Amino acid sequence: MENDYLALVSWLCGLTLFVITVVTACVVISENRNPVRSLAWLTVLTVVPVFGLMLYFIFGRDVKSKRAALSRSMKRKLRRREKAVWPNSASIPLADESRQLIKVAGTLTGNGIHTGNGATVYDNGREMFDALIKDIEGATRYVYIQFYIIENDEVGRRLQQALIGASSRGVKVYLIYDPVGSVGTGKKFFKSMESAGVVVKPFIPVRFPGFGVRINWRNHRKQCVIDGAYGYVGGMNIADRYVDGGREFDSWRDIHVRVSGSVVRSIESSFVTDWGFMGDDFDALFDEQPLTSEGGELTMQVVTSGPTSQWANIELLFLRAIGRARRRIYIETPYFLPTEGLLSMLQSSALGGVDVRIMVPRRSDSAVLTYASSSYVAECLRAGIKIYFYEPGMLHSKTMIVDDEMVTIGSTNFDFRSFEHNFEVNLFIYSAAFNEEMANRFHEALRNATRIFPDKWAGRSRVRRIKESLMRLLAPIL
Repeated sequence: MENDYLALVSWLCGLTLFVITVVTACVVISENRNPVRSLAWLTVLTVVPVFGLMLYFIFGRDVKSKRAALSRSMKRKLRRREKAVWPNSASIPLADESRQLIKVAGTLTGNGIHTGNGATVYDNGREMFDALIKDIEGATRYVYIQFYIIENDEVGRRLQQALIGASSRGVKVYLIYDPVGSVGTGKKFFKSMESAGVVVKPFIPVRFPGFGVRINWRNHRKQCVIDGAYGYVGGMNIADRYVDGGREFDSWRDIHVRVSGSVVRSIESSFVTDWGFMGDDFDALFDEQPLTSEGGELTMQVVTSGPTSQWANIELLFLRAIGRARRRIYIETPYFLPTEGLLSMLQSSALGGVDVRIMVPRRSDSAVLTYASSSYVAECLRAGIKIYFYEPGMLHSKTMIVDDEMVTIGSTNFDFRSFEHNFEVNLFIYSAAFNEEMANRFHEALRNATRIFPDKWAGRSRVRRIKESLMRLLAPIL
C-alpha cells in the first residue's frame, strides 16, 4: 500500500512538472522573442526542466514595458527643466552620421544634446576615486551618487567618510546602490551613512513577491553629480579591485569620465528618474540654481536604457552607429555576447572594409562569460574582425569609437543582459579631438594585448571548444 502511495505521488509530481514545463514553453513561444533566445530557453526547459523552470521564473520572464519608470507628469517636469539647455543640432558642425544618431537617441529617450562641455578621462581607479572624493569634499549644495557595486573596503570607506563629511556640512547627499551588486557589503555599512544624514536607497530590494522580476532588474549605472557642476559616468564601481586588481588580477583597466557643462543636467535627470522609479518624491532633488561649472568644446548626449524602456535604446544606437561606420569601429568590453543583429552588423561592416577591432580580456572575472564570449571569436575572425585579448589583467572598459567623431563611454557591456535587462547609462560624445584622444588610448592598450589569428584560434583544445559551445547555449539568457 505504501509503495502504491509513493508511486502515485511520484507520478503526480512528474505530471505536474510536465504540465508546468509545457505551459512555460508555450509562454516562451507566445512572447514572440528573438528565435535564438526562445530556443535557448526551450533547450534548457527540455534538458533540465526543474533547473530550467527555476532559471526562467528568476531571469526569463518578459516584463519589459509593464511598469513605467515615471508618471507622465514627472516626465514633463524633467523635460521642462532640461529644455532650456537643448540646442538645435542643425547649428552645430557635425557629420551627417552624428546628426542621425543624435536624432534617434532623442526620439528614443527624449534627451537633447549639450554643447560647450568639458571632459576628463580616467583609465585607472586610483585617479578617478581621488578626483571623485575631492569633488565630494568640495561640495556645497548636493551630491547625487549611484553605483552598482559599493564594497566595504578601503575605497568604499573613503567614499563613505566623504559622504558623511559632506552631510555634516549641510550638503544634501542622496545615494542609490544596487542590493544584488552590493550583496556582500552589509547593511551596517549603509546604516552608518543614514545615521549621519545621508539619504540611502537600495534599488529594487530583492524580496517576495515578485522575486524573479526584482532579482533580474538590476541597476548597473555608475554615475554621480556634485552641485550640478560636475558629473561622472563610466564603468567603474566602488571597490579596491579597480585600483589594485583585487585577488584575481594584477591590474584592472576601466574607463570613467568626469564632465562639466550643461550635460551634467542630463546625468542628474538620470539619477532623479531612478529616485522617482523607487516611488520616492523627487521634488527635493531639484536644484534651480544656474549651472556654475566650467565648460569646454565638447558636444554630448546622455542615453539611458532599461527594462522599462519601450525600446532597447542603447542596443539600437549601437546598431545605428555600427551600420553607418565608414572607417573604423573600436570596441572595448569585458564580455562580448552580442545579439544576432549586432554580430551581423559588425560582420557586415568588416566585410565592407571597415577596420573593426574588439578588445576583451583574455580571462574575465567570470569563467562562464569568458567561455561564452570566446564562442563568438571564430565568427568574427571569419568576417575579418580583429580580435585582441588584453593580457595584464581584467579589462572592464565599456567604450566604442566609431569613425572620426563619435565615442560612447558608460556602464553598458556588449552583452544581452546590459542591452535587455539592466538599467544602464552611456555618454555619447561627438568631437573629432575627443575621438582621436580615445583612439590613441585604445591603441596604447593594444600594446598590452595579443591579436588572435584564425589559424592559431583553430588549434585550441577540444575541451575548450566544448566549454565554449555549452556556455554559448546559455549566452542569450545569461
